[in-house]
Amino acid sequence: MTDRVIRVLVVDDSAFMRMVLKDIIDSQPDMKVVGFAKDGLEAVEKAVELKPDVITMDIEMPNLNGIEALKLIMKKAPTRVIMVSSLTEEGAAITIEALRNGAVDFITKPHGSVSLTFRQVAPELLEKIRQAMNVDPRTLTKGFKTYTKQTRCEWENRGYRFLNRRPQIARHDHSEPSKKLPSSKNKPAVSGKIVVIGSSTGGPRSLDMIIPNLPKNFPAPIVVVQHMPPGFTKSLAMRLDSTSELTVKEAEDGEEVKPGFVYIAPGDFHLGLKAQNGKVFFFLDKSDKINNVRPSVDFTLDKAAEIYKSKTIAVILTGMGKDGTKGAFKVKFYGGTVIAEDKETCVVFGMPKSVIEEGYSDYVLPAYKIPEKLIELV
Repeated sequence: MTDRVIRVLVVDDSAFMRMVLKDIIDSQPDMKVVGFAKDGLEAVEKAVELKPDVITMDIEMPNLNGIEALKLIMKKAPTRVIMVSSLTEEGAAITIEALRNGAVDFITKPHGSVSLTFRQVAPELLEKIRQAMNVDPRTLTKGFKTYTKQTRCEWENRGYRFLNRRPQIARHDHSEPSKKLPSSKNKPAVSGKIVVIGSSTGGPRSLDMIIPNLPKNFPAPIVVVQHMPPGFTKSLAMRLDSTSELTVKEAEDGEEVKPGFVYIAPGDFHLGLKAQNGKVFFFLDKSDKINNVRPSVDFTLDKAAEIYKSKTIAVILTGMGKDGTKGAFKVKFYGGTVIAEDKETCVVFGMPKSVIEEGYSDYVLPAYKIPEKLIELV
């Protein structure tokens, strides 16, 4: 958070909504609306002219929609953008696209009377504006390297193969040695390994650098816990599935966990795992939020580590807060492996930083190098 007043540009084609947003934002002593735009073209012009700290951007607008405006803003005047989305399936899909193209976060328009219902989510909007100030706009426009199928062939030529390859002894890629934690001699409840990925703010873009760059014969199930509300996790799964060789889907209650799949934790549910007769199944949990989020990375890692023990691989990606740190400790307790995303590719270096500072990370890598490491380890 910053000590100075946060300058906000409001972009919406509805004059009424612009006034509602102005009233909400200007009621705060630490922020003020410095301008308005009624469509995407005007949004780009105002972003360049006013250089606001944060932009709230409606998705559906005339002349130039929110996605196209976002792309131009990221090219001409990189700014922290919070998308204002509808709760429809189409709105969720477009929002995921926005997050992949540099939007920091999003907020959903509730159903019903616009003024009354939007004021219900006002605290969330204000908190997201404040949180956005933790993001360096320069990280939103970095030209991250995306690996192609040809690059995967190059990995194989360098020796990253699946056939009976033994994983190397874990080491920390930075100079700081990881803490020595007690390991359990208990054997895993099931055979095989599992990868659990936790992410929050900036997660969709980091996931884009990881999941599509894993081969279809990747021999371990992957579980992704991304902090998102219901509906949006389904759109995230569909988007990743369309660009990946692995099958990506939302996890279902009672579903068996199998290699060849990437499972996304459904929004507003903790995702747990339980072993039965040598197999592992998911269960959905509606207990209280952990670290003020549901789904929680800590919840899933705790359950996974109990079953897979030393064969658990945790990956903690970009995001605010410390969700995943306790889970990483549990993984290390059982002798598993922890990868933390390097600051280079993080939109917010919070969750991985916490894991690194506690000494739980075996590897600290930019997102585009994580697929290679996972192939090596598995």
